[in-house]
Amino acid sequence: MVNRLTRCRVRIGSVITDCRPVVWTLCTGAFLCTLLFVPNTQANHRDHQPHADADEPRVLGEGREIPGAPFHVFLGTGTAAGVNELQSVDLEAAVQTVIDTFTIMLQHRADYPRFEESLTKQALKQVVIEPVVINDEGKAFPFLVVRTKEPGRVTLLISASSLKDKGFLHHPDSLLPVLAREFQWVVSKADTAPKAKAVALERHLQQAPILTDDEIAVLPGEERARLLQQLFHSYLGTVDEQKSLDGQPWYEVGSPAPIPPTHADSTTKLYDIRIREALQKIVREPYFREHTPKAVRSLLNGKVWNVAYVKIDQRDWATRTRVLSEEKAVVVGERGQRIQPAAILVNVHRLAAADDPFYRDAQGLPMGALSADQLARVIALEIHHNIQEKSLSGHTAQDALTAPR
Repeated sequence: MVNRLTRCRVRIGSVITDCRPVVWTLCTGAFLCTLLFVPNTQANHRDHQPHADADEPRVLGEGREIPGAPFHVFLGTGTAAGVNELQSVDLEAAVQTVIDTFTIMLQHRADYPRFEESLTKQALKQVVIEPVVINDEGKAFPFLVVRTKEPGRVTLLISASSLKDKGFLHHPDSLLPVLAREFQWVVSKADTAPKAKAVALERHLQQAPILTDDEIAVLPGEERARLLQQLFHSYLGTVDEQKSLDGQPWYEVGSPAPIPPTHADSTTKLYDIRIREALQKIVREPYFREHTPKAVRSLLNGKVWNVAYVKIDQRDWATRTRVLSEEKAVVVGERGQRIQPAAILVNVHRLAAADDPFYRDAQGLPMGALSADQLARVIALEIHHNIQEKSLSGHTAQDALTAPR
């Protein structure tokens, strides 16, 4: 599994909060009691790792209280450039919309298990509404979860600009499912349990038969399948490097009921076989070449070097693409091609979400209960939709930091 230890920071407007931030004074008196210094943090979330020793946020005032919640909602500071894009009425609307959304969640907390878990563990220290939230690579985030100096506690940053652009202002019912989903990150970022160490897979990079996209395009299906077999022996891994499936239950195809393993590694071996069968279908069958050509190319040109089932309880996603950072790029094949390879992970016990491109293919089953045909479509769609954007940017998903278990 890929890890990237990248120092990242939250930036408000054009200012990166790597030093003492300055306070922006609001003209509207209603916000004076909620002003605070921007948290001096490092950006986290799906693409970045925060620094473990981020400075504590400095808070002026007591923020806005939510009845029944152990945390307050603060209005953060921003540069003039960032603030000029928003009217004070928009900022107030963002704060109130977030408060209204949390109020609904508190009334129905049993329906939101991650939120409930965060409350039980007192994981969320505070919520900060910023005009904009941008990391040091210039990427804007609607939400960011950042660690504090208090072990097991985090701060949730929310972009008011994003809430406005997405039409969430004054619509807490619409924001509710989106905000609730963020609490998987709140829980996982607050987790201080020791992480499992990855066991590096054996690879023979110079011997890997990496072809160009043009060369792949003229290969018949059976030849692509033969090439994939060679990559299995030299480059492409199909087992989780952290062996998270060892000793775990497995699923029969089409059944949601988990079955205890016969041997400690039987589940790992079962899903290794199923992954390889699915990958063979992707590179061989005409359907995938027509509908998900990026998946076919990426499996044969070196962009993907691991496709594996994993068990990660702290994550609610069904699939995830993780890309090795630029400084950890590898040189592959006789041509010495430099690649930032990706790992495609399939979370064995999770169900597809309604907005996943493979939602219909999964048919409401856990990922581990999919047939090889279904799994092939799931993997192909994950690669096709995510490999290009993440490879170009060199991003590594934040959830790579959470060890499967």
